[in-house]
Amino acid sequence: MLGLSPTLNDALKRGGFAQPTPIQNQAVPLALEGHDILGLAQTGTGKTLAFGLPLIDHLLAQPGKPAPKSAKALVMAPTRELVNQIADSLRGLTDGSKLRVATVVGGQSINRQIGVLARGTDILVATPGRLIDLMDRGAVDLGTVRHLVLDEADQMLDLGFIHALRKIAPRLGSPRQTMLFSATMPKQMEELSRAYLTNPRRVQVSPPGKAADKVTQSVHFLDKAEKPVKLREILSRDAQALTLVFARTKHGAEKLMKGLVADGFNAASIHGNKSQGQRDRAIRAFRSGEITVLVATDVAARGIDIPGVAYVINYDLPEVPDSYVHRIGRTARAGREGEAIAFCAPDEAELLHQIQKVMKIELPVASGTSPLPLHGSLGGNGKNGGRRRGAGSGKPSAAAPAAAPGKRRRPRRSRAA
Repeated sequence: MLGLSPTLNDALKRGGFAQPTPIQNQAVPLALEGHDILGLAQTGTGKTLAFGLPLIDHLLAQPGKPAPKSAKALVMAPTRELVNQIADSLRGLTDGSKLRVATVVGGQSINRQIGVLARGTDILVATPGRLIDLMDRGAVDLGTVRHLVLDEADQMLDLGFIHALRKIAPRLGSPRQTMLFSATMPKQMEELSRAYLTNPRRVQVSPPGKAADKVTQSVHFLDKAEKPVKLREILSRDAQALTLVFARTKHGAEKLMKGLVADGFNAASIHGNKSQGQRDRAIRAFRSGEITVLVATDVAARGIDIPGVAYVINYDLPEVPDSYVHRIGRTARAGREGEAIAFCAPDEAELLHQIQKVMKIELPVASGTSPLPLHGSLGGNGKNGGRRRGAGSGKPSAAAPAAAPGKRRRPRRSRAA
């Protein structure tokens, strides 16, 4: 499949991956040929395997153990959760081989990480900040890196990643293959690709700002004080489904989680005030179904790869429109269906307008009355905009049919590479 080695094809079969996703179909053959890759695809489209498969295929063909403190390939990602998710996926593909995968992230013992790197590793998956700390201590030598992957590069730019990359890039070996993957393509990303990629092949499976095809979206217009009641009403309809709830602030996420627990919901939270151990335990419990509601800030928007997430609820709308796309990308992953529900208070109307403008759609209204003024076209046809009434007023949105009140559809499950 895709021109991969028999070893990798066997690993894919063991993992139950039957068919490659569109981004994998486009990126893997080009990467196997050694081209630099500029990949544009939303979360949940199979990007990890799109770069992981050709990366591992190349390394399997390179004999010899890595030297102490060295790495043959470097994968950088913006958050600890995403680093761990990528490493888990790569380890599943390298199981049974001699390839080693190591991670370095903040919030964990740096001395332990120094010990792991002392033995050398084939693939190093890292957050930029901790990697620079280890470089400054002389704990890692990147001169043997011949494969560089920048995953979720647009979010790393938001976190000041460009300054870190300027410190890291000169230490990398050359020539090397570089693969950059991003969900959006801001101007800075174009500049980054020109600076660090050589004649890259561009692969794109959906326009930036577009959600995964199998996400059903809707919005409830309501006062801020009505949000807790509406959330509990929605959660009660399908209590066993895995639901990810996004809050804007760390304090708000923690307060919301404690309120849900007090009302008998099986909930946990992850945000910047939680230790790495607490965040890891919450995600494991969510993945296993031990808890069914995970309340999170945007720290988790790109770091959770749990195919079973059935619903994403935007309790607070994000201030950055692209963050909405990343949030709802936590559902409808790997070919599954999912549902994204947004709450919009009157003071969030402009945030919703910006989200709809970026996505070029108007969200179907599930209840309430939209306070949005007439802005003009959202989808490029001049017909969207103005005030809309939803299920709460007895008149559905003209944009698309909203989900029936009182019933949440459980997404159909399937699996793709």
